[in-house]
Order: sequence, then structure tokens, then C-alpha cells
Amino acid sequence: MTTILTSTFKNLSTTSKWALRFSVRPLSCSQLRSAPAVQTKSKKTLAKPNMKNIVVVEGVRIPFLLSGTSYKDLMPHDLARAALSGLLHRSNVPRDVVDYIIFGTVIQEVKTSNVAREAALGAGFSEKTPAHTVTMACISSNQAMTTAVGLIASGQCDIVVAGGVELMSDVPIRHSRKMRKMMLDLNKAKTLGQRLSLLSKFRLNFLSPELPAVAEFSTNETMGHSADRLAAAFAVSRMEQDEYALRSHSLAKKAQDEGHLSDIVPFKVPGKDTVTKDNGIRPSSLEQMAKLKPAFIKPYGTVTAANSSFLTDGASAMLIMSEEKALAMGYKPKAYLRDFIYVSQDPKDQLLLGPTYATPKVLEKAGLTMNDIDAFEFHEAFSGQILANFKAMDSDWFAQNYMGRKSKVGSPPLEKFNIWGGSLSLGHPFGATGCRLVMAAANRLRKDGGQYGLVAACAAGGQGHAMIVEAYPK
Repeated sequence: MTTILTSTFKNLSTTSKWALRFSVRPLSCSQLRSAPAVQTKSKKTLAKPNMKNIVVVEGVRIPFLLSGTSYKDLMPHDLARAALSGLLHRSNVPRDVVDYIIFGTVIQEVKTSNVAREAALGAGFSEKTPAHTVTMACISSNQAMTTAVGLIASGQCDIVVAGGVELMSDVPIRHSRKMRKMMLDLNKAKTLGQRLSLLSKFRLNFLSPELPAVAEFSTNETMGHSADRLAAAFAVSRMEQDEYALRSHSLAKKAQDEGHLSDIVPFKVPGKDTVTKDNGIRPSSLEQMAKLKPAFIKPYGTVTAANSSFLTDGASAMLIMSEEKALAMGYKPKAYLRDFIYVSQDPKDQLLLGPTYATPKVLEKAGLTMNDIDAFEFHEAFSGQILANFKAMDSDWFAQNYMGRKSKVGSPPLEKFNIWGGSLSLGHPFGATGCRLVMAAANRLRKDGGQYGLVAACAAGGQGHAMIVEAYPK
């Protein structure tokens, strides 16, 4: 009997094995909500000998809006320019002292492929200030920030602006490959006969457009479909996902009403009113959320529009300096950027588990434990993704069998986790979310008197990122 069970278990898919394991210990949001508060101890700084301290002087974002709303007639560099202008206005940093500018983006506008440069010129930065654009899916602005850290730590720069932008209201839609080839060949044709010969090969199906999709190139699976499978693998119910989504929207609404989302700068949209707040925050009820049909795996899936992040337009920007330079210029920094890590996993079954893999590694690198963290800011792609990561992080079995670790790192206590809302409610402009996460952690630490924040995010390709943020002494 044992042999049969062992053989059967070996033949199961990875997600089926997880489902068998995690269905034994269902974890509800109500259980998480009542988690006891962790008592923090007096902590030392994470400054390292012979290494520069890198600080965040200021960070802003324009309001994150549902795609197809007030930003729909703009271009990505317009949003990025607005974020840069807001940063300049709030920080009063002279434009010509910035050594370098880096922006992250995911779905690039062809006309402004180096959106960092176009936005910088539009915002009035010196034409002599270099700028480049990076892309790493949902952690693109994380990559922009850590690239800035590297430039400063290595002594190449003292002042770097990092940020990110995404405009989902106007994504590039391409002609089919056959149509593109014909158009290029027509452009090269030199005689009428050559043009007529090419046109004779035209077929109506050449006009079928190629639409961009939030799908993995390597697996051809949409992220939502993967999130639904992940939720099933970790036995995360539809009710748990809806409860978590409602929590995110409720906390975001509370933070918005109480003025905690102080990183937002107003944006006067040309020809329209000034936008001052995020417009995707929509607290509902579990009864209303339960009425929605599955969005990806039909009819039995559990991921819906209500428990998923929505397509978002937005931009963010941060002023990053060496501590020495910031103090010399008379600034009071908001936070230190400390240790960070990037991870990659199987893009099929572990696409959205980046935080699970990155969190213990960055904690070990910094010499910290989960109990040392005062503010957790994780990217919320889907409710099911967050709750699956919680279960994976809280499982010795998963740590031992999939991560090569002796024991679990533990799941974050909810009273410290995304308490001003998250991507589910505030929105998720792919290229801009990382900066929002870091500023949320920094601002929460300043408000509540905490010392350490932990930022983590998953990304397409099975990648992930985590960073430790340390409060700057008051």
C-alpha cells in the first residue's frame, strides 16, 4: 500500500502535490486577522563598514487610475514627466545636480522606447543628464531603484532619480507578421509591377491584429490562469480571496480618507481636471463580490475581477542619494535602502511565488528575522497569490521540499502587512509599483516609529524581488 501511495504521489503534478499537502491546513483571513502583535525589540542600524549609506530623500507618484479613464488620451512619457515634475516640486532639488535618471516600464510605446530620456527632457532636466529605461515585468521600477543604488554605491553617481511608468489605456497593437512583412516589402519595391505582385498576395486574414496579453512567453499561460492554479494548489478558497480583496480596498479607503497616501502629487491632465487621488479604490461587500463569475478558469475557478489587481495607468519617481550628499545639500532623508535580492523560479508552477523565495534570503543577508520587521509591503497581483505565498512561507514542508531550507520563514502578521492597502485596491501600473511599495514602507515607518520595512514582489517570468528599508533617524 505504501509503495502504491508513493508511486501515485510521484506521478502527481507539482500543483496537485501542493493541493494534497495544503488542503490539510486551510488558512482563512479571519485566522490571520487575529494574529497576535509581534513585540519589536530595540534594533541596531544595518549600516555596513566601508560602504556608502544610500538614502531615499523623497518619493512621489501621480494618482494611479483605472485604464481608460482620465489618462487615456496621454502617452507614457506624459505620465512619467508628471511624476518627475512632482518630485522636483516637492524636493526642490535643482535639475542640473541629478547625475542619472532610470525608469522602469513593461509595455513600451514604440515612439518613446527610452521613456526615461523623453520624460526627463520634458520635465526640464539638463540635456546632459543621461537616462535609460529598464524592464523586468512587475519589478521594473524595483530594478530602476537598485540600479540607482549600484551607481551610487560604486561611486559613479551621487544623485539618481529612479521611477517607473505604465499606460495600459493605449497599449501598442501590431499588424500581423504577414501584414508587416508585406508593408516592409512594399516600401522596398521600386516599380509598379513589383508593388502589384506583392499586393496580389494579400489575404484578408493579414488584417488580424496582434493584441498584447499578460501571458508568459515560455508557457503561453496568462498570469490570471496561473494565479487560479496557484490558489487551487495551496487550497485557497474563493471566500478567502474575496475577504482579502475586501480588506485591501477597505484599508486603502481608510488610508485615503485619513491622508496617509502622502506620496501622491496632483496632476493637471491637459484639457481635463486636476487628478488628486487614486480612482480604483472600491470597497464592496462579500455578497456583491460573490456574484462575480470566474475570470480565467471557467466555470470553477476562484480568481475574479474583484480579487485581482486591475489594469492601471500611473507613474512614480524617487530621489535617491548617498547620505553624505543628501546631508551636505541640507536634506533630511526619509529612509535608507539596505539589502536587496532578486530571485527566479519555474515560470509555470511557481510564477507568483517570488516573495516566498526572496523574503528569507534578504532577511538572512541583512541579519534580520521576520520579528524584526515593522512594516511589510508586498505587491498584490491577486488575492490568491498573496494567500498562497502566506501558506508557502508558513510551511516547513514547502521550505524543505522546494526551497532547500531547513525550516519555514513564517508568514507576515496582518497587523503589519499592507495596512494602507495594496495593488488590489490602489492599482498596479506594472512599471511603477516598486517605487510605491518602497515609499509606503518608508512613510509607514516614519509615522509609526518602526525601524525596518520589507518590500517584496513577484513578476512575470517567475522572478521576484525583496528589499529591506530602514527608517532614517528622526
